[in-house]
Amino acid sequence: MSVGTAPGTDAELARRCESALVAYLDRQRPHWPDGTPAGVLDAVRRFVLSGGKRLRPMFCYWGWRGAGQPDSPQIVVAAAALELFHAFALIHDDIMDGSTLRRGQPTVHRHFAEVHTRHSWRGEATRYGHSAALLCGDLCAAWADHMLHESGLPIDWIHRGYRLFTVMRTEVIAGQYLDMHLSSADACTGADPLRVALLKSGRYTVTRPLELGARLAGADDDTVGRLLAYGDAAGVAFQLRDDVLGVFGDEAVTGKDAFSDLREGKRTLLVARAVELGGRAARQELARHLGDVELTEDGAARCRAIIAESGALASVEARIAAEVMAAASSLHAIAEPARTALAELLVALTDRTC
Repeated sequence: MSVGTAPGTDAELARRCESALVAYLDRQRPHWPDGTPAGVLDAVRRFVLSGGKRLRPMFCYWGWRGAGQPDSPQIVVAAAALELFHAFALIHDDIMDGSTLRRGQPTVHRHFAEVHTRHSWRGEATRYGHSAALLCGDLCAAWADHMLHESGLPIDWIHRGYRLFTVMRTEVIAGQYLDMHLSSADACTGADPLRVALLKSGRYTVTRPLELGARLAGADDDTVGRLLAYGDAAGVAFQLRDDVLGVFGDEAVTGKDAFSDLREGKRTLLVARAVELGGRAARQELARHLGDVELTEDGAARCRAIIAESGALASVEARIAAEVMAAASSLHAIAEPARTALAELLVALTDRTC
């Protein structure tokens, strides 16, 4: 996307969302209960402001604009609340996955475990880290609601959009559980990873933020329907690209563990297609490595080779291209400037290295 200074351009919109988050988080500090350690508060602030693409606020904003509403500071604040919900999801996801890196920095649970170890406190450092990080995630979830309600939009407008917050949370939790279940179950079909991609990531990254912005704006059903079609296709393409990067990405660029998806045994579409397309020996070798917590670089390299040689990588790349085409075709009736912004965001979602 081009960089500019007009309201709504990517760099300027990200800056405005960042400013809204800083202002909100700073307002919470005086309300932190006296006599209570501020470690959770500080960790949340650090994590939320440590980077990120601010995609969810951008999609909410352009859902609003796509419904014909003008730029306003209130919609930027409402949209930025989604970043707090995103922080909740990331913090909890990192605990469940046992991840050590996020955005190139220690994950929240690892940070608290290191604090525990550094101070030689009683008890288990790992358990302390997990418990403190869970509280950080819970706080982010609570504050997401609060920030939306404090956005300055009319309360009846907030009420017509708020239902989607509940829908979005339910979908993310259902998708997260399905992802966890598939990693533990024996059988997995190609439809299952696609359902995970849609519910755990695609819907809450693209579809629901778009719909939230549109519903806040009072959009008609036709406009919402087009945005939903774009959102589901773009969201699935986004997660499939993430799955590819989770196996073939460069840790120095992604800021995440180089082969954590393989070590965690994630049953992504990439893996499901490799199992389906690979020969018996390849399937057996892949099964030995998937979920191996001691997976070495050599083992990961063999997995990558099996996935590529089986045709699974090419198959997933073709699916990404098809989803991108479907998303783009849904934009023809969306009003400008939202149509152009969403077309550019579609490229940013899928043509990326991190």
